[in-house]
Amino acid sequence: MAYKQLKLWFDKDLAKLLSDKIITIEPSFNKQRFIKSIHKKVQDLELKDRVEVIADELYKELGADYKRGINILLQILGPENEEETGMFIRFYWIMPIAKIIEKYGLEHFDLSMKAILEVTKRNTGEYTIRPFLQNETKQTLAVMKQWSKDSNKHVRRLASEGLRPRLPWAKKLDIFIQNPKPILPILNNLKDDPSKYVQKSVANCINDILKDNPEIGKALIEKWNKSKISKVRKWIIKHALRNLLKTKDQWAIKMINLDSVS
Repeated sequence: MAYKQLKLWFDKDLAKLLSDKIITIEPSFNKQRFIKSIHKKVQDLELKDRVEVIADELYKELGADYKRGINILLQILGPENEEETGMFIRFYWIMPIAKIIEKYGLEHFDLSMKAILEVTKRNTGEYTIRPFLQNETKQTLAVMKQWSKDSNKHVRRLASEGLRPRLPWAKKLDIFIQNPKPILPILNNLKDDPSKYVQKSVANCINDILKDNPEIGKALIEKWNKSKISKVRKWIIKHALRNLLKTKDQWAIKMINLDSVS
């Protein structure tokens, strides 16, 4: 499997894998029809389209009933990912489930937040959360602020990564490109996070902010840099400033040279 192009993992074998898991919870699931449909429809498609086709067919095969379908799918997720890697190798098969939440779950906020939380403990909810941020901004931000204090590093990372205004391979969040200030309380909660996985996400989020709102990004960094700070926060600041440092920006150089590591 590791030698296959990623898009080729999303084929009839994945349909069989999902079917076998679902049948243990829902014996009436039509395995053969689902596999046949996926095999027919994904042949000429690229990765994103394959994931969406599998999600659509899975949703339909589960009766096009979001609440019922998600409650079944949550039961097949299995053990959480204890590592900071592996979400796209061991847990790639969860991606169509995440797509179902993203595409069909907007009218079921509480259930969808629960489902995203469970998905991200294994794969990632960073793309799935974005339509909720666009459509239910305040409510979703409140949930993500809680997530930023979660004991699970994958959940804390989602609190930052899902908010990135310019997350790669995702639609831009114009609302935060125009005004990233609502992001800042969540980043403040994560500024000394012990997980390198989370630290990178926080730095990348600040890097995104600096591209469109340099004054706000710089003010945040200066605030973090005012008193003696941890090595963790110093690393986050340096990583967030990497693009400015490449251009030998004097302000960025000053920020990383401040003798403020405790």
